[in-house]
Amino acid sequence: MSILKQDVLPQWLSDDGHAASGAAEAASDDDGRLLDAYSGAVVGALERVAPAVTFIEVTGRTRGAVRSRRAERGNGSGFLFTPDGYLLTNSHVVEGADEITVRLNDDTLFHADLVGSDPDSDLAVLRIGSPGALPYVEFGDSSRLKVGQVAIAIGNPLGYSKTVTTGVVSALGRTLRTSSGRLMHDVIQTDAALNPGNSGGPLCDSKGRVIGVNTAMIPQAQAICFATGINTAKWVIGQLFAHGRVRRAYIGVSGATVPIATRVVRHFSLSGNTAVHVADIVPGSPAARAGVQTGDRVVALDGVRINGIDGLQRKLDASLIGRDCELQLLRRSSVMKLTIRPIEMPAHRDGGK
Repeated sequence: MSILKQDVLPQWLSDDGHAASGAAEAASDDDGRLLDAYSGAVVGALERVAPAVTFIEVTGRTRGAVRSRRAERGNGSGFLFTPDGYLLTNSHVVEGADEITVRLNDDTLFHADLVGSDPDSDLAVLRIGSPGALPYVEFGDSSRLKVGQVAIAIGNPLGYSKTVTTGVVSALGRTLRTSSGRLMHDVIQTDAALNPGNSGGPLCDSKGRVIGVNTAMIPQAQAICFATGINTAKWVIGQLFAHGRVRRAYIGVSGATVPIATRVVRHFSLSGNTAVHVADIVPGSPAARAGVQTGDRVVALDGVRINGIDGLQRKLDASLIGRDCELQLLRRSSVMKLTIRPIEMPAHRDGGK
């Protein structure tokens, strides 16, 4: 028996060892193929997009006392979306710029002109002149994104040009407040690392299609970054090409979201328990002409329930400009319906909707 054990058991152990080793090698090969496929997708996307990514440097001037005037410089990222030199970036990258210089991926320098800027979506379109066709990106469709899919960010963080980071789409449908105070909706959240200087660069999918414009990160958080969806950018580009600006409706009120007492909600059969409390009215504005008063609470506009200040912002789009709309208010213990005709939002305004 001892001879049998010596002759047979080592063979069993040897067979099991070969099997285990084979399985490990097969698993390693599978992992290697997956990693190679992932790397190949990132490299392929980079090869398609990187030639169109630009480094943007702006020069502005702080306006103050004559002795304290000084030139200020800033930089960010952008990307060409047409072969004749139109590129997209963030509005805050070029805000207040006296001069804009664009450096292409091959280090060629161009002076850029501002076609239009929309601080409410933090997007701007620039134009550079070039004697020949330039590399440009392909736009994707941000409405078809899925949480968990690969996201690739390209830009110039902290001045380090041509930098690539990867991650996934972490969440969809986020809201983000811009420097103008207005909320951007349908913002993409990603964990692809962004840093100052990435602003305005492209967020791409694994096929090299641009799905967003990198716009912000939260300094105190880890890997919580945001990009404006490319479908929003397409709409803004169309508005800037057509009008030189994005047209939005304006009624001339400022206020805040406030709760409505439950008994009032039940008595008037309201569909929500919040409204917009009117704190101030711009003299001569559509709201003033319609008879809106401070202290009124806006509950509906043009047949759409308004639950708060952000809902009012969303509703005030270009479709309402110059058109009579019904404005439903709570005034003390009564519901009132007024006719209001919104105008186009002024280019310069001190708050208000």
